[in-house]
Amino acid sequence: MPIRRHDLVAYLDQYLDASRGRDYGPNGLQVEGKDEIRKVVTGVSACHELFVRAREAGADAVLVHHGLFWEGMPRTLTGFQFRRVSELIRGEMSLIAYHLPLDRHADLGNNVVAGRAFGLTDLEPFGLHEGLPVGFKGRFPEPIAAAELLHRCRRIYGQEPLAFLAGPDPLQSLGIISGGAQREFYDAIEDGLDAYITGEVSEWIMNVAREAGVHYLAAGHYATERLGVRALGEHLAEKFGIEAEFIDVPNPV
Repeated sequence: MPIRRHDLVAYLDQYLDASRGRDYGPNGLQVEGKDEIRKVVTGVSACHELFVRAREAGADAVLVHHGLFWEGMPRTLTGFQFRRVSELIRGEMSLIAYHLPLDRHADLGNNVVAGRAFGLTDLEPFGLHEGLPVGFKGRFPEPIAAAELLHRCRRIYGQEPLAFLAGPDPLQSLGIISGGAQREFYDAIEDGLDAYITGEVSEWIMNVAREAGVHYLAAGHYATERLGVRALGEHLAEKFGIEAEFIDVPNPV
């Protein structure tokens, strides 16, 4: 059975607590499509390729982590932005986006899903951004070797991380914040964690990791943010009986 667009967006807004805190762009419905939704395509980032493939797959809505509209961008629909939106209109597809709400969600967020995949226990929020925690930290039931952490990182995120293995070996505690959360490395250090995983890395990280004695793994911005939106699509399929398909548009960054 289909679900009304309004009902789906209202559910997601409430489920993800989308109005809580500040973000860099609008959360929720960004482009209006069909009133009834039978199939949702999920993906990480709004882009032309994703929209073409979603239309070809018969999607009524596209649900992403990175939407179309961000602070500091031009407010005109010209060039590549026009081509993106025109593809949505051509397919009568809605675009629905949730950014920080999907990082920090305590059940289906990028970081808690990753924490469970790594085998962490005692998961709890950490890493404040604009006054709200966006990541999760936890402990391994038994200490693991640094090489094992690297192996699990490859398996979970599907690519080779850039790793500064400067912490204890074996290690027991880990913090995770998906995306571009380099500055939150200081939170991991302050919390006494043995290791920290995010998506990106800056030049200053290597020396800080070595001097603080904390492992730092940069597993890719895109790769670390596959987990939440895919899990959210599966949740919607189970709850509402609609079809959900994750479409991967790999990005090495």
